[in-house]
Amino acid sequence: MASASPPPPPALTPRSRWVALGVIASSMLVIVLDGSIVTVAMPAIQDDLGFSATGLSWVVNAYLIAFGALLLLAGRLGDLIGRRRMFAAGTAVFTAASLLAGLAASPGWLIAARFLQGVGSAMASAVALGILVTLFTEPGERGRAIAAFSFTGATGAALGQVLGGVLTDALSWHWIFFINLPIGLTVLALTRRYLPNDVGAGGGAGRAAGADVPGAALVTAGLLLGSYAVVNVERYGGTSPHTLGAGLVGLLLLAGFVLRQATARTPLMPLRVLRPRQVWAANLIQVLLVGAMFSFQVMFALHLQNVLGYGAGDTGLAMLPVAVVIGVVSLGFAARLNARFGERATLVAGLAMLTTFLVLLARLPRDADYLTDLLPVLLLGAGFGLAQPALTSFGMSAARPADAGLASGLFNTTQQVGMALGIAVLSTAAAARTEGLLGDGASRAAALAGGYRLAFGIGATLLLAAIVLALTALGRPRSGQAPVTAARDQVERAPAGV
Repeated sequence: MASASPPPPPALTPRSRWVALGVIASSMLVIVLDGSIVTVAMPAIQDDLGFSATGLSWVVNAYLIAFGALLLLAGRLGDLIGRRRMFAAGTAVFTAASLLAGLAASPGWLIAARFLQGVGSAMASAVALGILVTLFTEPGERGRAIAAFSFTGATGAALGQVLGGVLTDALSWHWIFFINLPIGLTVLALTRRYLPNDVGAGGGAGRAAGADVPGAALVTAGLLLGSYAVVNVERYGGTSPHTLGAGLVGLLLLAGFVLRQATARTPLMPLRVLRPRQVWAANLIQVLLVGAMFSFQVMFALHLQNVLGYGAGDTGLAMLPVAVVIGVVSLGFAARLNARFGERATLVAGLAMLTTFLVLLARLPRDADYLTDLLPVLLLGAGFGLAQPALTSFGMSAARPADAGLASGLFNTTQQVGMALGIAVLSTAAAARTEGLLGDGASRAAALAGGYRLAFGIGATLLLAAIVLALTALGRPRSGQAPVTAARDQVERAPAGV
């Protein structure tokens, strides 16, 4: 007997669009939460499963490598086979992998489950923004939707650190993965009901519609090797043959991918996506912004624990005000400021606040008091609530309906590149500075503090470069035209080909 066809999706009423945004944001929340919740539970995982010191890093690295390597490919395939289908499949893979990770009884089992989690995360998050921009086409609504979506990132990161400590202490490290199950299953149920069931540009035609298999192999292999090189900088060193060899081969593969896209009849990533200046500038600014904020997200947490003596739970609570302030700014003010002053002005203001934020962190006293020295500085983290929604608007500004998943995957990929930049540059610089101070006779706490301050200073320099790029490359739109509209007009006038 023939199976019953699925019910048609509901009409895109205002209510259903906002419920759909909640579904997308919930999936992104649990994915971001998972990235930070693991770091707090690492000592407990090591003790329970018997990880070696070097092997433990692969609990994080396996996830990052899979996630970073597959974003671009998943975004484009979502455009071809349907973004809802890709989002649902990714959420299902992530949820199943979370169950496997929670049940892990050996190091190899957990590492494999984490890799699978990274695959699912890439599939779901690569198309999330693509779904959002097709749901919200009116500029005011889209601005509010992007602000709400950006808020989930800050919330997930902060909640992950708090929940990681609480769940590990109260139950066990297994529950940092089990907590994903009810959220993932709920998202899957609501996805079928509320997300639009787009057929995809290829209607399932795959390669004929642009699923360039050689291009896919080149970009995936290049990003895999590049991610592998970056996450092993701390283990092998930034100038070791192991790191440089993997990085060089990865770059060559990515260069081959770009050449393939310029000449292929049906490219995986049509280069027209990067033609508007606002798009490539926004992606480059994001690399600098995320690379700089790595110095806060990781180095500041280490500073609290290793220099000021905070515990894991206290560290999460200490950083919670930043997430609250970012949430208030992104949800309450960002969309209105973008509409009133424009995305570029709002972006620059946010970047300026974050630069001041990192400069002040670089001047923290050795025995800093939380209420008088740290909390006032943390409030400047509100700049992220201004900068990220505006930057996301620019990054998605020129996405055609058929390319929305690709643009979303690209924007998420540059986010991972920025994180890799932070890991490679800031961690290496901080470690070198710490070793130098230890060699000069400084105490361990003082040497660590010196290394972290250097990382904050480098982060501030990256943000200054981002401000210059925003002021020069983003430019001003034509009179009476918003930046996002100007970029969209630019791409719509471009030829349909590469």
